[in-house]
Amino acid sequence: MSARETILNAVRAGLDSRKVDAEAARREADALLQDLDAIRPKLPAGALVDAFIARVTSPKVAATAERIKDITELPAAVRRYLDAHDLPPHVALQPAAVLEDLDWVALETRDGVKPDDVVGIGIARWGIAETGSLVFHSGPETPILANFLPLHHIVMVRERSILAFLDDYAVAVAGQRPPRNVNLITGASGTTDIEGSLVLGAHGPAHLHVVIVENDIHGDIDADKSTPGASS
Repeated sequence: MSARETILNAVRAGLDSRKVDAEAARREADALLQDLDAIRPKLPAGALVDAFIARVTSPKVAATAERIKDITELPAAVRRYLDAHDLPPHVALQPAAVLEDLDWVALETRDGVKPDDVVGIGIARWGIAETGSLVFHSGPETPILANFLPLHHIVMVRERSILAFLDDYAVAVAGQRPPRNVNLITGASGTTDIEGSLVLGAHGPAHLHVVIVENDIHGDIDADKSTPGASS
């Protein structure tokens, strides 16, 4: 018997001895879901949006956040961020009508985010308090690359789109046709591949700032206008 046959026979024997009882596995999975509160992590006490902000601004996520009352206040919030970071008043907008229709008179704007843009403005479909993550769906107004190209990514998310737990997102999209691309982004891009040292901006934005809109009565900021098969 060759060495190859010896190895393969050992693998087959191991697999045969570990046959999965599908019904038993299903029962175990169902049992875990009987008491979600027991297996979910505890969120900070208080309002859901406060829990989301606490996670977003935690050292592990290392983003920043701001709350505004209305979407019309977004340009002013962006200007405050630029001034605080000593950045020029030039921003690239994700090609969403709800952003393009705002009054950006105090800033120079350009439609579409391109490589090497310093500041890009985008919209997240959901925020997740458990992890401080933002959820982006691809679509005509929400090209996925716009989330990865700018050095500073300023993202708007509406307060009522903040979910408590990651599995709540699965419930929210249940029964819908998925977009071509879904990204869950938690904080700025970073890597510790080199000598275990954290380097920000390795694969995308080095800075993430989240602007939470308390109400959206001045316009639809649903942002999920993607159509099946839309390009990302």
